[in-house]
Amino acid sequence: MSTDQILLFGILIALFGMLVWGRVRYDLVAFVALMVTVLAGLIEPSEAFHGFGHPAVVIIALVLIVSRGLMNSGAVEYIARFVTRPDRTLSTHIGIMAVVGAALSAIINNVAALALLMSLDMDAARKAKRAVSLTLMPLSFGTILGGMITLIGTPPNIVIAQYRQDVLGAPFSMFDFAPVGIAVSIAGIAYVTFLGWRLIPARADTISLEGDAGLYIAEARVKEDSKSIGMTISELHPLAEENDVTILGLARQGKRLPGFSQSREIREGDFLILEGDPKQIEALMGAAELDTVGTEEHESLMGKSLSLVEAIVPEDAHVVGRNVIGLRLVQRHGVTLLGVSRQGRRFRERVGRLTIKAGDLLLLIGSDENVAAASRWLGVLPLENRRLEVMQRTKALLAIGIFAAAIGLSVMGITSLAIALGLCVVAYLGLGIIGGRDFYALIEWKVIVLLACLIPVAGALEETGGSQMIANLIVTQTDNLPAWGVLTVLMIITMTLSDFLNNVATALIAAPIGVSVANSIGASPDPFLMGVAVAASCAFLTPIGHKNNTIIMGPGNYKFGDYWRMGLILEVLVIAVAVPMIVWVWPF
Repeated sequence: MSTDQILLFGILIALFGMLVWGRVRYDLVAFVALMVTVLAGLIEPSEAFHGFGHPAVVIIALVLIVSRGLMNSGAVEYIARFVTRPDRTLSTHIGIMAVVGAALSAIINNVAALALLMSLDMDAARKAKRAVSLTLMPLSFGTILGGMITLIGTPPNIVIAQYRQDVLGAPFSMFDFAPVGIAVSIAGIAYVTFLGWRLIPARADTISLEGDAGLYIAEARVKEDSKSIGMTISELHPLAEENDVTILGLARQGKRLPGFSQSREIREGDFLILEGDPKQIEALMGAAELDTVGTEEHESLMGKSLSLVEAIVPEDAHVVGRNVIGLRLVQRHGVTLLGVSRQGRRFRERVGRLTIKAGDLLLLIGSDENVAAASRWLGVLPLENRRLEVMQRTKALLAIGIFAAAIGLSVMGITSLAIALGLCVVAYLGLGIIGGRDFYALIEWKVIVLLACLIPVAGALEETGGSQMIANLIVTQTDNLPAWGVLTVLMIITMTLSDFLNNVATALIAAPIGVSVANSIGASPDPFLMGVAVAASCAFLTPIGHKNNTIIMGPGNYKFGDYWRMGLILEVLVIAVAVPMIVWVWPF
């Protein structure tokens, strides 16, 4: 080993140790590793930050923004609305959720797909009175599997595709991953549906299954051409129950009608009095085609997405002792008071005429800028982490069409994937499907910094001959094996690393090793790159290898050792299915 190789392997061992330890943020660990590598003279200072301009970094950032745009438009929600029913068996429920999760993960980022479906799965568990631990892990694994189907489904695919561009002059295309990814996904989903969930402990949930402390009393207007027109309140109850919202009554021509108005026929311009949490109220408004006062004001805000924001009223707030009709909130600030929560109490007054008291929680809807200005003027305090994007369901088909056109431009070779996704983001900004805030808030900056810092480090590993040395070691230890056996060993090593390291870091380190192994045995690099892509994505043994597994750990009340119970067999199954598929589709 040369001095440079000894230094670099020492840095990498320290890097891996810190990442596995997990006490320091992985982006900071990667940045320190980059700086140390530069100081050691292994990377030229002028090349230290080239990773921040790498196409893989840009694509991952844009995929996250586009994913949010598809969710904001209601396109993803429309699909997800049909996936849960209380009368399904547990295996059927798990199978449907996993299939939908995999399908969504193929077209949007798999973390975003899990974030959307997880709330539906938890709601279904609450209604069925079963432990959510039985279904959350299969859902997480399903979204991870589905991400392998397309280029944009998971970051390792993007990393591997761009690495192929650097080495061979052309990247993997959008659907090059599909044959192997679909086969692995089908086998994996069948396993988690019929066997995997039986290996998970049915542990008590950390989520509360009861309690009305966070419920709001809200009003929603019956808009023109709403499907609710002509129905009675009682006929609308099944849809309300499906969304965990209670219909308390009806307001017409400025007055609240007596009782619960069960037999009253709903007319255009009526207001439904609703009780529920903000997310469920917003979902029911979409399903029943309802809107809010001031809709015209909101729709005229081009380029601004709308949000539901919860805010608490302090004792000295300007709004205390007043009502929002008198304050003319819509006219002055373009913000609507959708609902009020007062310690779970119900009230007969219309929301707009309710005298606000200190301690009330207000549910405000409007653009981020307008809600912030209105909150300052009212003297209320928006609650951290209690902001909800409002679905713009009328733009769902338009959002899907724009996304499909962007993918088409890339697949046909008219422009690069990064430019195509960038154009999609510009269109979403212009239509108000996403706002300026989303452009920065939705990017997972820790992953971006990790990737940008490790790209030069991985390059140094290749330039110093470190990748070739590791490849020679693998080839030497597998000299009696056929090419597919060498590929299997490489995938097992990569998969093991991915269980303990970030999957992006694993892909960056393993990709040059895979190419070096291929060159050493005189084989095509493509099957080895594809094997690294699959193996780097399949982190099923621990909660730290993939962000989806980390996300479900708290809500599912999982322990560190729960993951290998279902994940070990799944990883073996992935290898068993992926290797022959890779050899068939990408011959040596």
